[in-house]
Amino acid sequence: MINALTALDGRYARLTTELADVFSEYGLIKHRVFVEIEWLKFILVDLKLAPFDDLNIEKLDNIAQTFDLEDARKVKEIEKETNHDVKAVEYFIKDQLDLLGLSDIKEWVHFACTSDDINNTSYALMLKKGKEIAVALLRQFITDLELKALQYKSIPMMSRTHGQPATPTTVGKEFINFAWRILQEADIIDQNKVQAKINGATGNYNAHYFVYPEINWIEASQRFISTRLKLEPILFTTQVNPNHSIAFVLHAMIRAAATIIDLDRDMWGYISLGYFKQRVKKGEVGSSTMPHKVNPIDFENSEGNMGIAISMMEHLCVKLQKSRFQRDLSDSTVLRSLGSAFGYFAIGVKNALKGLSKVELNNEVIQKDLDDNQELLAEPFQTAMRVFGEDNPYERLKELTRGQKINKKDLEKFVDGLEKVPADFKKRMKQLTPETYVGLAQNLVDIYFKKK
Repeated sequence: MINALTALDGRYARLTTELADVFSEYGLIKHRVFVEIEWLKFILVDLKLAPFDDLNIEKLDNIAQTFDLEDARKVKEIEKETNHDVKAVEYFIKDQLDLLGLSDIKEWVHFACTSDDINNTSYALMLKKGKEIAVALLRQFITDLELKALQYKSIPMMSRTHGQPATPTTVGKEFINFAWRILQEADIIDQNKVQAKINGATGNYNAHYFVYPEINWIEASQRFISTRLKLEPILFTTQVNPNHSIAFVLHAMIRAAATIIDLDRDMWGYISLGYFKQRVKKGEVGSSTMPHKVNPIDFENSEGNMGIAISMMEHLCVKLQKSRFQRDLSDSTVLRSLGSAFGYFAIGVKNALKGLSKVELNNEVIQKDLDDNQELLAEPFQTAMRVFGEDNPYERLKELTRGQKINKKDLEKFVDGLEKVPADFKKRMKQLTPETYVGLAQNLVDIYFKKK
């Protein structure tokens, strides 16, 4: 929308569509209705708190299953009167039960619940769906990195430490570094169990136990959460869920986002150095005044949006674990931005994916850097000199190479002057080039795929 307040619902709406159905106001209300209906079914059917043997479960399910935007608007109209969002959902369901001829059960809606029993379970369900979307995006990103790693695993490349020429690697190995790092976080997010509670006003089942002391409410609530909602029950709470599972997920997403920013900046740098070229799309403009430019905008976009995502997720992680005494409402308004954090994260991943899809290796530039930096062989040469007992190996190579360019002949002359290195090893030293001095980089790529 051209008049959208945030980029999530305006410029980048196409990149966040799947998240909107989960985390929007409509998504939140729909999940609340689902939880209320499931709880109603549980207390009437599983716990049999009232004698409704002929209860039409299909009619109850339809309230949640057919819930649509028009229903959500009805809830918001009710909220205008109640000034309470969860109570509005309760009244909406009661109205639906009246329409379905089920008025005799409507006072069982929201039985013994506090608002956060419905809210925390709803957000838990939303978080579960959100993390599935995030993991799917990360796994696609990992796959693309792995493909690049296989494609370029044997291509030597000069490294840069502190921005300066350093011991060579292979292009593929550098992609695998990022794939491995992101894989760790994707697995953590995927395996994390989302926690939820339904235990009353201060977390002690007070009302439940008062009216039905014969029921094991601790076991019952655990069963409801695990079987009906497919979530992990949490027992020790105040009125609110302490939100550790949200923090678990978001902290892993923060680390994944930081890693992707690291890649964004590296790719930006490699494009600047000419190591990668970007495919040109007909009709696109790189600069309003410089027609020649093809800017690394996708990686820049990813970096910027990931920065916003990290800021939001860090605040959510810390804020949502705090509540004054048994309850305050400062978490409620913050939770409404959970979808925004996921949205900026999704934009960041998708733009990094887009950037990767447009780059091609520039072998000529990479090879030229290797050929022009013979001083990279100072490391293996001084190491060999140590092995064979040459005097002052580091200092002699430092004098030859530090801060100055040398060529192949300079190195050969230096090797000829060594006194303790055997002739056959001197031959190896003369044959070594920056291009072949890549250690076990290719092997490490192979090990990654064997372990995966």
